[in-house]
Amino acid sequence: MMRMQWLSRRAIRPGCFWLAVALGLAAPASAQAVTGICPDGSMYIVQHESQVPCPDSKQVQPHEVPPLRPEYRPTPYTWDVWNRSSDPNNPYNLIDAAREVREFQQALPGAGKPPAPGLTPPGTEPAAGATAPLATAPVGPLDLGLSDQELRDLFRIVELSQEHAPAHVARRTADGKGIFEVAFAHSASFEAVLRRLWSSRGGLGSGPVLVFTAHSKRPEAFHANFTVLQGHLSYQPDSTDPRQLGILQGRLGDLAGGEVVMGYVVLPDSMELADELDLYWNDRRISARLAPRQAAQR
Repeated sequence: MMRMQWLSRRAIRPGCFWLAVALGLAAPASAQAVTGICPDGSMYIVQHESQVPCPDSKQVQPHEVPPLRPEYRPTPYTWDVWNRSSDPNNPYNLIDAAREVREFQQALPGAGKPPAPGLTPPGTEPAAGATAPLATAPVGPLDLGLSDQELRDLFRIVELSQEHAPAHVARRTADGKGIFEVAFAHSASFEAVLRRLWSSRGGLGSGPVLVFTAHSKRPEAFHANFTVLQGHLSYQPDSTDPRQLGILQGRLGDLAGGEVVMGYVVLPDSMELADELDLYWNDRRISARLAPRQAAQR
């Protein structure tokens, strides 16, 4: 006991501190220890402030004690402190991120809601007692009352948008002899029209709406397996739920050569088009910012 008190009343030099810890030589558990650093860089652990061995010392909490030989570290200590506090994998930071993800999932378009009447894609109505159709089942166009000219204009908007907000991915077809192309764009005018058409059928979520086109030069299967990432949030629209993903022209499933598919994806309201989105189609990925910052404020 006398040895423990002797160590607790003297400054612990850099070379001795870790030895004291390894030997378990600490102040008695019943005492409220005072920890600090002296101007010469030495550390002390004492039972009372009157026992501090130097003037102008800086008292710290035990978890705030910096390394005693920081010049030997591969990276600056302050950099490590900042990284720990900002690391998204820090359990402290994961608490808020996990809460946000749960709220995000609850706010997904159509989450917990039955399909709106009149908007079930043709050919996908389940028979009595049947299970819900798989995401790979053929999905045809919705009857939203858009004219052929309006659909052609929308297709042209997607094409022109690639010049100032490129969001385009292409890959070889399954036989390796053709190119399958998928493009995304945002049209504020179409989004307004779509919300008006949906207003009498249950409404859409408040998030932004993307238009997509898909075009194959040879026979190919297309199932709109999209994933959208922004920050730590990820979203996979359900192609059987028109509140999340709808087909305007063509169909999902096996396509003939030259067939065009056009549709829309309703994003969650926590995603912003002015910030970069990672758009995945199967294993293909593109990063895109689909709206200027001033125009994306809703």
